[in-house]
Amino acid sequence: MRLIVTGGAGFIGSAVVRQAVMAGHEVLNLDALTYAACLDNVASVADRANYTFLEADIRDRAAMDQAFTDHQPDAIMHLAAESHVDRSIDGPGTFIETNINGTYTLLEAARAYWVGQGKPDSFRFHHISTDEVYGSLGDTGQFTEDTAYDPRSPYSASKAASDHLVRAWAETYGLPVVLTNCSNNYGPYHFPEKLIPVVILNALAGKPLPIYGDGSNVRDWLYVEDHADALLTVLQRGQVGRSYNIGGENERSNLELVQTICAILDRLKPGPKPYADLITFVTDRPGHDARYAIDPTRIREELGWRPSVTVEEGLEKTVRWYLDNEAWWRALQDRHGVGERLGVKA
Repeated sequence: MRLIVTGGAGFIGSAVVRQAVMAGHEVLNLDALTYAACLDNVASVADRANYTFLEADIRDRAAMDQAFTDHQPDAIMHLAAESHVDRSIDGPGTFIETNINGTYTLLEAARAYWVGQGKPDSFRFHHISTDEVYGSLGDTGQFTEDTAYDPRSPYSASKAASDHLVRAWAETYGLPVVLTNCSNNYGPYHFPEKLIPVVILNALAGKPLPIYGDGSNVRDWLYVEDHADALLTVLQRGQVGRSYNIGGENERSNLELVQTICAILDRLKPGPKPYADLITFVTDRPGHDARYAIDPTRIREELGWRPSVTVEEGLEKTVRWYLDNEAWWRALQDRHGVGERLGVKA
């Protein structure tokens, strides 16, 4: 297939690009190279003949039209987004511009291209979203594809809006779409402002390991390479107009997660004292959702997909990757906001 992947220099997007290129697809990686993007994420495939990079902003209609014209894609995988909840609290405008207006612009460019091609049934617009659009769960229950939307942060609200736009373009214009909503991702190339890389890198530096509130917030953790595999599965075999929830089937509280990382580091790179001694509880994030949990029944039963990596296996792989790739993360630590506590202005 000929694919356009938006946000392909980001964390999840680059995993998709790497897998798609290695699987033999013709891939155009389209990325605006904002603060969290890094072309080193795709260095392993950058020299391959079936890979092309284009620096462009999804809000730029002319650039999107040109990308479709030049690449002639069979499908677009839309991952470009502002995604850090704390940053959305401090500066929601960027999230509205990129996640909502950018998705609108991309939909219109895709629709014009699809119409111009004679509305082929084989074309796909795959919109990649988050389980955060569903809001917060209590101690029990899981999100299904039929769960009502209830976003609680500027980030999740902007992603919910983009989901609604994609569904509206399918219903109104007949654009062939598929949607996916995933749980929290982790793994190699994770930008060092999210919880897991923050914990790893702070521990290595002997700095406090910040945990919001009492650490009881629960997330379902999905290894990023598993997610990329699921996305390519949905793209190729998912039913048009359908949404699929992608989960890791690995629920852990934030405190449990951090303790597991500390235990791995104690074994792989022992320090003068246990890393768990660095755990520090800090003021909670405003509107912090209590629990996310994905019901993956649909993708498992319809497409035969399920995660292959447990959270313990994935965390060990992730810690080892950060230990082995210091040059990558050190180059990113001077970028705006990295290492600072964000999202406390509310």
